[in-house]
Amino acid sequence: MGRVTTSERHVIPLREATRAWFLISLQTFGGPAGQIAVMQRTLVDERRWIGERRFLHALSYCMLLPGPEAQQLAIYTGWLLNGWLGGLVAGVLFVLPGVVALLGLSWLYVAHGDTTLVSGLFLGLAPAVVAIVLQAVVRVGGRALTNRTLVLLAAAAFLGLALLGLPFPLVVLGAGAIGWALGRWRPGLMAPPEKAAGADEGPAPLIPDDALHHARPSARRNLTILGIGLVLWVTPVAVAWTLVSGEQSVFTDQGVFFGGMALVTFGGAYAVLSYVAQAAVGTYGWLTAGEMVRGLALAETTPGPLIMVVQFVAFLGAYRNPGGLDPWVAAVLGSLLTVWVTFVPCFVLVFLGAPYVERLRGSASLSAALTGVTAAIVGVIANLALFFTVHTLFARTRTVGPGPVDLLVPVWSSWVWEAVVVAALALALVFGARWSVLRTLGVCALAGLGLALVT
Repeated sequence: MGRVTTSERHVIPLREATRAWFLISLQTFGGPAGQIAVMQRTLVDERRWIGERRFLHALSYCMLLPGPEAQQLAIYTGWLLNGWLGGLVAGVLFVLPGVVALLGLSWLYVAHGDTTLVSGLFLGLAPAVVAIVLQAVVRVGGRALTNRTLVLLAAAAFLGLALLGLPFPLVVLGAGAIGWALGRWRPGLMAPPEKAAGADEGPAPLIPDDALHHARPSARRNLTILGIGLVLWVTPVAVAWTLVSGEQSVFTDQGVFFGGMALVTFGGAYAVLSYVAQAAVGTYGWLTAGEMVRGLALAETTPGPLIMVVQFVAFLGAYRNPGGLDPWVAAVLGSLLTVWVTFVPCFVLVFLGAPYVERLRGSASLSAALTGVTAAIVGVIANLALFFTVHTLFARTRTVGPGPVDLLVPVWSSWVWEAVVVAALALALVFGARWSVLRTLGVCALAGLGLALVT
C-alpha cells in the first residue's frame, strides 16, 4: 500500500509510484483494453491509490484525445498522483519496454527474415492479425453503433476509404462535423448509451479525490506547456533537416509524417493504421503491404501501445533509404525519431487539458461530435481489416472500379493456402474459443512454423 504524504506534488512517494509503473509496463500486452485493465487492477483494486470513478473520469478525457488512450491514461493518472514528474515517469515507462522489444524484433526481421524459422513464425502471425482486427471491428461496433444513424456513418466511412480512397483525416473530421450538427438538431441520435444504474464503482480509495494533484488553468501555464512541448517535439526533426543541409531525407519525411499522424490518431491504433499503411506503403514505399501486417503482428506480441508498429515501419524505411549513413545506424535513428514525434504530443495534450477535464466532459456538442467520430472509426477499422485480409491471404491484388471508385480486390487464383488455414484457425480461437490475443498469436505462430517446415 502507498503511504499518503503531505507533499503537494507527490500524493504517494515517487519511488514507490515509479516501481508500480515499471511493473505495469511489463504487463501491457493485448491492446488498450488489456492495458487499461492492468492499470485499473493495480491502481484501483490492489493499491487503491485512486477510486474507480476518478479513474474512469480520467479515461473519458483521454478518449477525447488523438493518440493511444491507454498511455495517455497512464500520464494523466501519474499526474494526479505525483504532478508533472509523475506523469512523465508513468508515460515514459509505459512505452519503454515496447520500444526496446520492437527495436530488437525489427533488427531480427531485417537481419534474419528470410530464414525458415522467422518466415515460418510470420506465416502464422500475419493471418492471426486478420482475425484480431476483425474482432476489433465487432467489439468497437458493438459499443459504438447504438442506432441506425451511427451504422450509416460507419458504412459511409468504410465506403469513403475503400471505394473512393478519401484521406483518413478528412473522413474523421467529416464524421465529427456530422455528429456535431446532428447533436444540435437531433440530439437523440448522438446521445451516448446510458450506463447501468447502480454499477459497481470498485473499492474505496485510500487517497480521497481532493488530495490528488490539481493545477489552476491559466494562459501563462498553457503557453509554457505549449512552448516547451513544441520545442521538444520539433527539435529532432529540425536537427535531422539541418544535418542533410536542408534537403529532404527519410528522417525529415518520417518526422513530419508521423508527427502529423500523432495529431489525427483518433480511435486508437487500428483506426490510424489504415492511414499509416496507405502512406507508408503507397506514397513513401518504406515497406510492403505484407510487411505492414507483420509489423502489426510484432506490435501485438510486445508490451505497450499497438501504435508502436510505426517504429517497425520507420526502421524498415530508414534502413532501405539511409542516405549517407550506415543502414543499421539510419534504421535505429529513424525508429527512435518516430517514437519521439509520436508520443511527445501525448504528454503535451494531457498536461495542457487536464485542468479543463470537467468542462470538456460537460460539453454536449463535443460529446456528439466524438460520437460521430467513434462511429466512423468502426468503418475505418473495417477498411483496415479488408486491407490486411486481401494482402495476407492472396499473393497478388488489383484495383477495380469506374471513375473515382478504386476498390482493392484480390486475384482469386493467387490465394495462399497456408495463410488461409492459419487464418481459419485464428478465427476459431478468437471468436469460437474466445482466446486472448497473446494465446492466439502463440498457437498461430507455432502453426505457421510447422507449415513452413513441412512445405
